Amino acid sequence: MSSYPISLNLAGKRIVVIGAGSVAAQRVVSLIAAGARVLVISPSSNSRIAELAQAGSLEFTQRPYATGDLDTAWLVHATTNDVCVNERVAADAEAQGTWCIRADKAMLSKAWTPASTRVDDITVAVTAGGDPRRAIAIRDAIAEQLSQGLLPVRRVRPTHGHVVLIGGGPGDPELITVRGRRELAKADVVVFDRLGPTALLETLAPDVEQIDSGKSPGHHTLTQEEINTVIVDRALKGKRVVRLKGGDPFVFARGSEEVQACIAAGIPLTHRGLANGYAVITGHQLQDLAALAQIDLTLVVLMGVANLPELTSGLMKAGKSSSTPVALIEQASTPHQRVTVGILSTISATATSLGVRNPAVIVIGDVVAVPNLLAAQSALVQSIH
Repeated sequence: MSSYPISLNLAGKRIVVIGAGSVAAQRVVSLIAAGARVLVISPSSNSRIAELAQAGSLEFTQRPYATGDLDTAWLVHATTNDVCVNERVAADAEAQGTWCIRADKAMLSKAWTPASTRVDDITVAVTAGGDPRRAIAIRDAIAEQLSQGLLPVRRVRPTHGHVVLIGGGPGDPELITVRGRRELAKADVVVFDRLGPTALLETLAPDVEQIDSGKSPGHHTLTQEEINTVIVDRALKGKRVVRLKGGDPFVFARGSEEVQACIAAGIPLTHRGLANGYAVITGHQLQDLAALAQIDLTLVVLMGVANLPELTSGLMKAGKSSSTPVALIEQASTPHQRVTVGILSTISATATSLGVRNPAVIVIGDVVAVPNLLAAQSALVQSIH
């Protein structure tokens, strides 16, 4: 049966989901991500939907389906394991002119969900003649090629300027991260160093501007100030700029200076005049805080939100200044990233009031106070390494 594919803007729309099992959980997560106002109705709920309801991400009504539940619904999902209930929901939806998607018998619906996934801002949706496993296999194959930058992901229409800092590792092109490879494939301009995986430049389209900024002892193709100027200039012209380096752009690579020049985001682990090194510890077992309080290094704490009060008080008791800058980075590099900045003496209370939760990284040190840090969520700059 032929169909008409369409993409819907669900922001602020009321979506009713009947049923609260595993299928419903998968669908409500996508609906919430699309900005919909979700109401779930079911006599019982699985743990994921209960968690989302408790967090205020959706509304949950615990009872069986009743006629009238679909009033004002913009879209309906029937996901129960009772065929009769799903048929009733679909009939009620059709009677009031609302699209209904049935999870049990999709082809009997007037609408259905394709096998879909999202890679950055590209959505892949596949239907395959009523064969869901075939659709999933095709979807996954396309998504894999997109994630590796093997398909033409570069934008054609002009967009806002954007800068991505990519640390390419030790130099072998095969050791660049998957995300780094994908971002490189999107570039309009690449500013590269000789220590980066420059062999990848041969894979770019002929019209991608490639700027050699390589440095060697006693010889700089471009000074750091000139590199900063080039990056900002191209971004302000609406170009997608990739700064391709070897290693990590924020470890002895002056990445933070380039971020500052773009008025952008990111906390460097090292920065000239502020920190000459860093230490990474786990927050599960807080040991040797006295030693860590005495060293002049950036301190990075993983999995430490639960023990944040003990961490901060222990460092201050051991001599760390109470005014030491601290940043809490939740869900780093995701669309839901949040950066909370404070000082050692008050960050614990701030975290509690704001509901800071794992996954989060704690960064303690003067690098947190690098100028323009508070622009950390700017869309202008990303760091990939």
